[in-house]
Amino acid sequence: MSDCIFCKIAAGQLPSGKVYEDDDVLAFHDIHPFARVHFLIIPKAHIAALSDCLPEHQALLGKMLLLAPRLAKEQGLDTGFKTLINTGRGGGQEVFHIHVHVFGGGDPARKS
Repeated sequence: MSDCIFCKIAAGQLPSGKVYEDDDVLAFHDIHPFARVHFLIIPKAHIAALSDCLPEHQALLGKMLLLAPRLAKEQGLDTGFKTLINTGRGGGQEVFHIHVHVFGGGDPARKS
């Protein structure tokens, strides 16, 4: 979608603090972190919300979730992390391009 900020990030039209990228997904640091480590995993294909996913998205969703622990460990979250998928306005979704928040490590102001 031409007006979707995450589509623009995935297309390389906007800068991001890239954590990981392959043909299907992109992971990058959240610009408003609520933990010391906070990044997002998005599909490069535009899917507005988890509620819009279909059976053909199963492999992509699995890939995103299996990537979360690997990237969390690489980002220093050795003892654990949280994941969050906001879905719809009532679920707190602000950017309507499905994304998985991966976060942990305490307060973002704390550096260690």
